[in-house]
Amino acid sequence: MTVLASSIPRFHLAMPVDDLAAARRFYGEVLGLAQGRSADTWVDWNLQGHQFVTHLAPARVRHAHNPVDGHDVPVPHFGLILTIPEFQKLADRLRAAGTEFVIEPYVRFEGQTGEQWTMFLLDPAGNALEFKAFADDSQVFAA
Repeated sequence: MTVLASSIPRFHLAMPVDDLAAARRFYGEVLGLAQGRSADTWVDWNLQGHQFVTHLAPARVRHAHNPVDGHDVPVPHFGLILTIPEFQKLADRLRAAGTEFVIEPYVRFEGQTGEQWTMFLLDPAGNALEFKAFADDSQVFAA
């Protein structure tokens, strides 16, 4: 089932960027997202069926950090929950593109409730992204 056919609502997220050309290279070429409509100040992206929009906003607020599993997690951040093979493929793609990770791909909460693969990186405008994967999808919201 695709996200378009799912009963789970698709999200729309708009994020500030300070350079649309850099955003096009990163989201279009590095992450491989299909570009939708665009104008001089924004670009729509297909983030696995979700509408993600980069808006030109040269002045931006810096991130805060929150400790999670011994790492300083940037806040705010966004991303996708992938399968483990998709996660590994994306991690390889990001490494091949020379991406500097804020938090390198690793298994968080290993052997505990909510065990997951995770990685954090910044887009060219400094927006934080997290991609994660669970071996057991029932652990996504486990307490």
